[in-house]
Amino acid sequence: QVRLVESGGGLVQAGGSLTLSCEASGGSFSNYGMGWFRQAPGKKREFVTGIDWSGRRTKYADSVKGRFTISRANEKSTVHLQMNTLKPEDTAVYYCVKSRTSEALIMPSEYDNWGQGTQVTVSS
Repeated sequence: QVRLVESGGGLVQAGGSLTLSCEASGGSFSNYGMGWFRQAPGKKREFVTGIDWSGRRTKYADSVKGRFTISRANEKSTVHLQMNTLKPEDTAVYYCVKSRTSEALIMPSEYDNWGQGTQVTVSS
C-alpha cells in the first residue's frame, strides 16, 4: 500500500497560481501512473489530470487544459500539479492518486491509492 501525502493547497485570488505536491512512500512509485482528482462541495469527485509512469504521456480535463500542468520526479517519488490562472470554480479538495497500471487514466475506479486531500480555495 502506497501512502500519498499532498501539500501546497491554500487560498489564492482568481488569476493566481498554486503548486500542489504529492509525495509517495511505502511502495512502488515509478512503475505506475499518477493523477489528481478534485471534489467541490456538493459535487462528484472529478478527474483533473493524469501522467503515465514515464512522464511522457499526460491527460487533462477540458476545464483545466492549458492552465494546469502535471509532472513527476520518479527519483523523488513525487508528483506535482502547477495550477495557473486559477478560477473560483477550481475551488475544491484536490486528491493525489496512484493508478493500478502504468498509464494515466480518468476513472476513479482505476486508481487504488488516494491521498487525504488538500484544500484549494480561489476567491473572486
